[in-house]
Amino acid sequence: MTDAPKTILKADNLIAGYLPGVDILNGCSMEVAEGELIGIIGPNGAGKSTFLKSLFGLVPIRSGSVTLGDEDITNKRADQLVKLGVGFVPQTENVFPSLTIEENLEMGAYQAHGTYKEHLERIYELFPRLSERRHQSAGSLSGGERQMVAMGRALMMDPKVLLLDEPSAGLSPDRQDETFVRTREINKTGVTVIMVEQNARRCLQISDRGYVLDQGVTAYTGTGKELIHDPKVVEMYLGTLGA
Repeated sequence: MTDAPKTILKADNLIAGYLPGVDILNGCSMEVAEGELIGIIGPNGAGKSTFLKSLFGLVPIRSGSVTLGDEDITNKRADQLVKLGVGFVPQTENVFPSLTIEENLEMGAYQAHGTYKEHLERIYELFPRLSERRHQSAGSLSGGERQMVAMGRALMMDPKVLLLDEPSAGLSPDRQDETFVRTREINKTGVTVIMVEQNARRCLQISDRGYVLDQGVTAYTGTGKELIHDPKVVEMYLGTLGA
């Protein structure tokens, strides 16, 4: 009999928002096991990106808690979280356009000590196209290539948990599919991934488990397969979200 996977991240009843007195999250909870790929879906304005940003210390949590392993990380600064093993890839403005690909990746390793070259080679193995264009400026790249750079930079600190905010947003269908494939490949290296996505069906197809957020609360949860075939989820969410 094998032991149950260890919980690596837990969010308990989060209430959070950008402005004083205005709550976007109204009691979100989530429990993530080591090595899982978690998909977060829901309608626009449901609080998906706010939830991810609250985990990374970018939105103040007014009530509730976030733990990483056994450590309380509620409202810790982003730089502290990176040191503890949490990476974050924002949806927009996620590269330094005037820097080369390699310089962008180097920026991701600013807290690493003595492991830069090792991590860089690992990123180039995962994203061969970045290796080929390492001296090209990030500002000249396509949307899909920029997304690779942003993911690669977040992985330079060898995170335990990677938070992805709408990684396929604005990409062509081919580039979207490539992003989902890369995300699964990253997860298979042992990195726990929590991904917010508007392309709900594709997200759930690659996710071990999914959470549906609505009006700042967790409305449904289950395996990716269960949610795709849940009549209520299909009727209320998948019909209006990405097919």
